[in-house]
Amino acid sequence: MADLKEAAVPTIAPVQKKAWNSREFGWGFVVKLVLMALVNALGVFVLLAAWRVSSWWVFAAMLVVLVALDYIYFSRKHTLPAKYIAPGVVFLLIFQVFVILYTGYISLTNYGDGHNLDKEQAVVAILSQNEKRVAGSAAYPLTVVFKGSEAGFAIVDKGQVLVGTANLHLEPAPGATLAGTRVKAVPGYTVATQQQIFSNQEAITNLRVPFSASPADGSVRTQNGTTGYLYKSTFVYDAAAGTMTDTVNGTVYTATDRGEFVAPDGTALTTGWRVFVGVENFTKAVTDAQYAGPFFRVLLWNLAFALLSVVTTFLLGLILAVVLNEKRVRGRKVYRTLLLLPYALPGFLSALIWSGLLNTKFGFLNQVLLGGANIPWLDDPWLARLSVLGVNLWLGFPYMFLVATGALQALPDDIKEAAKVDGAGPLRTWWSVTGPLVLITTAPLLIASFAFNFNNFTLIYMLTKGGPRFGDTSAPIGATDLLITMVYSISGVDGSAGKNYGLASALSIVIFALVAVISGLGFRQTRKLEELL
Repeated sequence: MADLKEAAVPTIAPVQKKAWNSREFGWGFVVKLVLMALVNALGVFVLLAAWRVSSWWVFAAMLVVLVALDYIYFSRKHTLPAKYIAPGVVFLLIFQVFVILYTGYISLTNYGDGHNLDKEQAVVAILSQNEKRVAGSAAYPLTVVFKGSEAGFAIVDKGQVLVGTANLHLEPAPGATLAGTRVKAVPGYTVATQQQIFSNQEAITNLRVPFSASPADGSVRTQNGTTGYLYKSTFVYDAAAGTMTDTVNGTVYTATDRGEFVAPDGTALTTGWRVFVGVENFTKAVTDAQYAGPFFRVLLWNLAFALLSVVTTFLLGLILAVVLNEKRVRGRKVYRTLLLLPYALPGFLSALIWSGLLNTKFGFLNQVLLGGANIPWLDDPWLARLSVLGVNLWLGFPYMFLVATGALQALPDDIKEAAKVDGAGPLRTWWSVTGPLVLITTAPLLIASFAFNFNNFTLIYMLTKGGPRFGDTSAPIGATDLLITMVYSISGVDGSAGKNYGLASALSIVIFALVAVISGLGFRQTRKLEELL
């Protein structure tokens, strides 16, 4: 019985503590924790910035990315593949997908000079741009202050200190100290010295500090850094009617669906706002007389330039590779090293050097090699195009030489021996065996080279800047412009013309579609060639 009782008593195993898992909580975990802390800190910063400017789609996207990354890297489930893929996917979304989508959005708007703001910001800008000093207004004792690097004003109004900057309207400044009627110190601000006022005189005289949150209350400005005056706009905005009235001459400007205020006589205020215009930018590129003719000429030249660049560089590189692949040639290593020199220099630097060499009046080519000739290499449309192709041949053949050399050396000798046994001569062997195999190997690289040359911005901009310009259009477009440099000029970033980001974005979408279609067709033909062989 005693034995039975003892047997009936359950045995409780001692609780064992979980052993320290160095793989799970070792230095790798610490490094991961630190890196993810940095990622989350950056993410929180973006969230706060998006919240501050009410950019809710950025806020939502950032929140989803943060939650997904934290789940992937801290989950105990089998997410190992996702841990390797996640960084690439995030960068793809930010630098590729987002850029394409945002460019598509901009292409459907009138974003550009005079239409950079939203409507609310445009109204504020119009009111502030047309301010005049209020006659008989009080003169405020004024002190120039700095909040970090941003300048502002501190004034004394009815014994109270008010302080503000261009982006922060005047507000009471508790704790500010006075010396008579002058502000001597303001918490959170630094009082400017006379030297600082003198050094920033133009910025200070142009500075306007809103008097209150309402644009109608005007702003405070100064001419000498010591006395401020109230300025109010000569325009009055009626939000209900959607009109802007000039109180000086009584002209009423009405808001339109084109993103601007227009008077009855058709005159529009220079400041407008962004609006949706649909496919207008796409149709403008092919129907507007200012852009249509140049656009199709640039497109044809762009296709010819990309195709000829690939063909000429590949042929020259291939010929040199075949010659230097022959074992009977002595000093092959030296020759190969010399041929790679153009590839070793930065492309933009080589283009700048060639721009100087081809200068009509002072270039080395005309003055030294041609004995003082006056050949307009970069000033005549056709000579400029030939010069661009020649310089690109100089820059591009070393790459093709490397590619062709690698393809030739990768071919097994058995193939050539088999062709020789079948009675094929050197030319027949190359035409029927070696050549097609080299072409199959290099075809993807040739397609990539075509895409690169289709958008070879650096060469064109550094060598010719797209010139010489077309004489039959006011648009900043020239004979050697590619679509990408044409887009750059139309965007107005280089200052050559007014900014038109909407049209430039539409043309960027067109370039993307063209390269995608041509590359797709090229890869399709490559697969067919592989099937035939």
